[in-house]
Amino acid sequence: MIKIRTLKNLNANDLRQLSRNYVSTAKYVVKKTETHERTVITLKLTALDKPYVKHDDLDDTLLDRYEQVVQQGLSLGAYDGDRLVGIVIAEQESWNRSLWVWEFCVAETHRRRGIGKQLMEALADKAKEVGMRVIVCETQNYNVPAIEFYRKVGFEIEGIDLSYYSNRDMTEGEVAIFMKRKLES
Repeated sequence: MIKIRTLKNLNANDLRQLSRNYVSTAKYVVKKTETHERTVITLKLTALDKPYVKHDDLDDTLLDRYEQVVQQGLSLGAYDGDRLVGIVIAEQESWNRSLWVWEFCVAETHRRRGIGKQLMEALADKAKEVGMRVIVCETQNYNVPAIEFYRKVGFEIEGIDLSYYSNRDMTEGEVAIFMKRKLES
C-alpha cells in the first residue's frame, strides 16, 4: 500500500533511483508570429518519426538546492513500505502565493497506478493549508506524457518561454511550457 508523507530530508541515492527519464512519441511544435499589432504563439501536437528519449542527470548543485527546498516542509514522497517510489519537491513563493514544483517523478516500476495523482492531490491539500492560490510546474514541449498527466490532475498551460534553456530553444531544442493548477477561484 502506498503512503504519501512529507519529506523530512532528501536522500540523493533515493532520488537518483527514481527515473527522471521519459519517452515521447509526439511533441508540441511551437511557432511564434510577431507584428507591431499582435504576437501569437501556438502549440500544435505533432507525431514524431521516432520516439524522443530524455535522460536527466542530477548534479550535486541541484541536489543541494533540492535539500534546501525540502526543508520548507512542502515536499512529499510516495512510499511503498520503506521504499521511496515517487516524489514532488515544491517551494513556496509567498509574494504571489504560488507553490512551484521543481521535481516530480514516479519510479518506472510504479507508474500508471495512480501514485502521481495521489501525490498531486496531497500537494494541493498541503498548498491550500498554507494559503497558496496556485501550483506551478514547468515541463518541455517534447514531454507530452507529462503535459497530459498534468492536464488530468487539473493543470492548464499558462505560459511559454522560448529561450528558457538556451537562445536556440525553438530551432534546436526544447521549449519550456509552464502549467498551473489554480486552488482558488
